Amino acid sequence: MRVVKLPARLSLCLLALILAACCRNDQTTDQASCNASTPNTAAGSSDGSGSNVRFSQPGAIAVDAGGNLFVADTANNTIRKITAAGEASTLAGSAGNSGSSDGSGSRARFNQPGGIAVDAGGNLYLADTQNHTIRMITSAGVVTTIAGSAGQAGQNDGTAGDARFNQPWGVARDGAGNLYVTDTGNATVRKITAAGVVTTLAGSAGSQGSSDGSGTRAQFNLPRGITLDNAGNSTGTAVNLAVNIYIADSNNNTIRKLDQNGNVSTLAGTAGSSGSADGSGQRARFNQPYGIALDSAGNIRVSDSGNQLIRTVSLTGVVSTLAGAAGTAGSTDGSGNKARFNQPEGIAADAANNIYVADTSNNLIRKVTPDAQVSTLFGGGNSNSSSCLCLFKL
Repeated sequence: MRVVKLPARLSLCLLALILAACCRNDQTTDQASCNASTPNTAAGSSDGSGSNVRFSQPGAIAVDAGGNLFVADTANNTIRKITAAGEASTLAGSAGNSGSSDGSGSRARFNQPGGIAVDAGGNLYLADTQNHTIRMITSAGVVTTIAGSAGQAGQNDGTAGDARFNQPWGVARDGAGNLYVTDTGNATVRKITAAGVVTTLAGSAGSQGSSDGSGTRAQFNLPRGITLDNAGNSTGTAVNLAVNIYIADSNNNTIRKLDQNGNVSTLAGTAGSSGSADGSGQRARFNQPYGIALDSAGNIRVSDSGNQLIRTVSLTGVVSTLAGAAGTAGSTDGSGNKARFNQPEGIAADAANNIYVADTSNNLIRKVTPDAQVSTLFGGGNSNSSSCLCLFKL
């Protein structure tokens, strides 16, 4: 019998055809896993675009109407801007230099800045957590202190520098120019009017708990993220607020609601019971929820930090998981439960209902589309994605 030796090029072509046929007919590899990628998670403070950009424990994020992102880069003590075109720059602060100085650009100083909000004019409002102050940053990077006194923790209401905070973290702004702050160390929710007058809306300073109720009868336990729904007063009755407020009550593992009449209720989760269960109201479980944002479709998005998840809560309290795998930390991009996060904190929604996440322990800024596709902005060029050889069943 004569054995015909095929040319090397023809042999490779035949092998490729056989492999392609096998992969089509008997592939066992999950294609979503094949398409996933793992970004570079190295910390740093570099500006620029693409693989050169670095963050260090980014803690909070906001997005403006033009699609620009603003990041409280907590461990760097800076405020960063990411344009819609993908260019990152340092708006205020100096990487590695903490302090409390007002001023312009790199002359300003922060101390582990937390929550951040942006208004229609491009001005930022910041909870400068370890300075116990609320700061304002103009679009040109000029920083001023609008409430509290640097280095002086306290609980006093009052005007501007006479007021005191204790490690404030979350901040949100309404259309009338009022700011709402989760005063985390005091376990209270505070309001700052456009004139700088600070009052306490709910909670009792120094009294941690989980009680629902109004005013000082309500209790929180390390409240962090805060967002507003801009609800109007449709009843015509007197109200205390022009908005409903939603709060990530981290140590209670719950999502709370402060309504227009000043009443606090628990929208989802059960105080003292951590977990990752989806479901309605008290049947749902969270583990250290941190950031919270409301999109234009009426979805409350939550970074469930201890679970490494991004969750969705309806306005009626029904909880579902959008992305991530409960209890599994990582940095992989991908779809839904194929994606991985590592202690995500800040979260924001844009006009198209995309979600942006400050993935804190990964030192990354992530994007989650409404259909749960997770990608990394500035991935660092260290991708583990490949064409993925298929596996065969014998």
